[in-house]
Amino acid sequence: MVHLYLYGLALVLAGAFAGMILPARNRVLAAALLSSIGCIATFTAALQTLLEGKSSTFHTTRVIPFSGVQLALDPLGALFVGVAALLGIAASVYGVGSAIGGSKSRIETGMFPLFLACLMLVPVAASVVSFMFAWELMAVTSFLLLLVEHRIRPETRDAAQWYGAMTQFGAAAILMGLVVLAVHTGSQNFAAIQLHASRLPIATRSVAFILVLIGFASKAGAVPFHVWLPRAHAEAASPVSALMSGVMVNLGIYGILRVGNGLLGGGVLWWWLLVVAIGVASALYGAVQAVASSDLKRLLAFSTIDNVGLILIGVGVAGSLADSGHRLLGALAMLAALFHLTNHSAFKGCLFLAAGSVQHATGTRDLDRLGGLLRRMPATALFFAIASMSISALPPFNGFASEWLLFQGLLHGFTAKNSATDMALLAGVGALALTGGLTAAAFVKALGIGFLGQSRSSEASSAHEVAPSMITGMALLALPCVVIGVAPGSVMPAIHRVTEVALGGVFPAQVQKGLGLGLAGLTGAIEPALLLVALVAAVTIIWGVVHLVTSGFARTEARSTEAWGSGRALLTPKMEYTATSFAEPLQRVFVDVLRPSHDADVTHIAESEYFEHEISYRLRIDDAIERSWYRPLVRYVMAWGDFARRVQNGSTHRYLAFGFVALVIILVVLA
Repeated sequence: MVHLYLYGLALVLAGAFAGMILPARNRVLAAALLSSIGCIATFTAALQTLLEGKSSTFHTTRVIPFSGVQLALDPLGALFVGVAALLGIAASVYGVGSAIGGSKSRIETGMFPLFLACLMLVPVAASVVSFMFAWELMAVTSFLLLLVEHRIRPETRDAAQWYGAMTQFGAAAILMGLVVLAVHTGSQNFAAIQLHASRLPIATRSVAFILVLIGFASKAGAVPFHVWLPRAHAEAASPVSALMSGVMVNLGIYGILRVGNGLLGGGVLWWWLLVVAIGVASALYGAVQAVASSDLKRLLAFSTIDNVGLILIGVGVAGSLADSGHRLLGALAMLAALFHLTNHSAFKGCLFLAAGSVQHATGTRDLDRLGGLLRRMPATALFFAIASMSISALPPFNGFASEWLLFQGLLHGFTAKNSATDMALLAGVGALALTGGLTAAAFVKALGIGFLGQSRSSEASSAHEVAPSMITGMALLALPCVVIGVAPGSVMPAIHRVTEVALGGVFPAQVQKGLGLGLAGLTGAIEPALLLVALVAAVTIIWGVVHLVTSGFARTEARSTEAWGSGRALLTPKMEYTATSFAEPLQRVFVDVLRPSHDADVTHIAESEYFEHEISYRLRIDDAIERSWYRPLVRYVMAWGDFARRVQNGSTHRYLAFGFVALVIILVVLA
């Protein structure tokens, strides 16, 4: 299977080459076509690996001398490759339409397939050198894609600076952790490290795990290493945002699983309790920030942090239960986490592409300036609604199935009777319940304020549906939201094989219910297909009753009123809820977390100071963690930089004095 994967990867790289050298009129189409065909090949290889449960390897010294490139495609890596390939196809098709009316630069056109290739290369890297090579290439390509519009939008340059700093910090932590393992095991090959790591002292293994956890958590956008994510995901082009949020953050989860459970063999209990704590903080903080945001793409970015938190809760609980001897319960929690990771990639990718369509058609992401897009962009509204219901965990969509399974995994974990694990489970259940309500509120706001009602700006009132290729890209990701939601049992065998690799063992199937979900040996089952049938039947009955009732009054003249007008004869956009006003009650509840800043300017009329001519009100909600932690650190570093700049003034006499003082200190210490 690895050879089919390599052929697909070569086609994606050929797409990058075509995007760099071909003329403007056909480079976008050529790059998208080659990338899509390559992604189909890699998806096929990943799917066969998942179905057969077999691993395949590849090694060559032609790319990296001495150590060479070592690749291994196993079920764990195949899941992440398959998800990346699926989103790569959708984003590539979408990108063809988004380029209409404007010319993409060679860098943007060529770097996108290269970024996609790196996303599919990281999960199959099987050595420290190969992994860090792919990881750093992924970071560089995504950084360049983020910088494409830095001359047009100053916010893009600021986002790129934050992203560059945090991604290099994370890469340094990962490299140090992997080097610790390589030095103490005598090999940089992952298979050899896994074979010898169990003999290492627990202190050495713990240092390595903490280092890689910091690095991978920063890439996943987990709190408190998340500060780059809302900036980068909001400012990047929508196909890039879809890959960042739907694929790149997944690789942070992959790294924790590959090192923590794979190379280190599961570790100790407190490792996974720490993962749960990070997950709970990320889920709650991301959900609160999402519900308060009025920037559509920033809202989606914070909801990514929320869902990453839920996945980390499942991963941490699985590790905790496995360490305490309850490996079957741990396998259920891991299965739920991986299932939600897969579903999140589908609906979040669809949401970012739909948000890009809104921005492409209106020129704005501000929900306060949108409205009425359902009539003007019906296809975009449909796919945004499907993905919104999925992320809000409404049946019969895929988000409901995975969150239900995660909830069951947490509840059944209480039978382990371990006090520390019980505390983690309790925190996880509370976070899952609270974030579920907040996420629903956030996407009721995004869908209702953005697409329903009347237009609140000239940009929204003049919007039009986007190109067919952009609609196709959204449809490709909306489809699994529906199919997996209606028949979640269809993907369970493949995810079960991934769970066995992730936890390092063979387990009986945890979920057995045909196309539905049923817990083997435990209570709990759902049949989303039956829920869909019941829902369709209920809607049909209600429609029939309403039709019969209204047909009896056919002679009565019907009165036409504005939609959502509550019967009023006149409704203006100023009478509608805005995104800011909709979220204001929840902002009051979480004021200690959000810490918003208010500003009001009042202009009086010339004749009297007692009558207002105009009132301007501004509400700003920035990242409280960034403001409290990172900005003081940045100021401190900048102060030291200014001091170093003043010290190094180019004077030879001063440098000689520094050397003399250093020599005296060394002599005193040695004496």
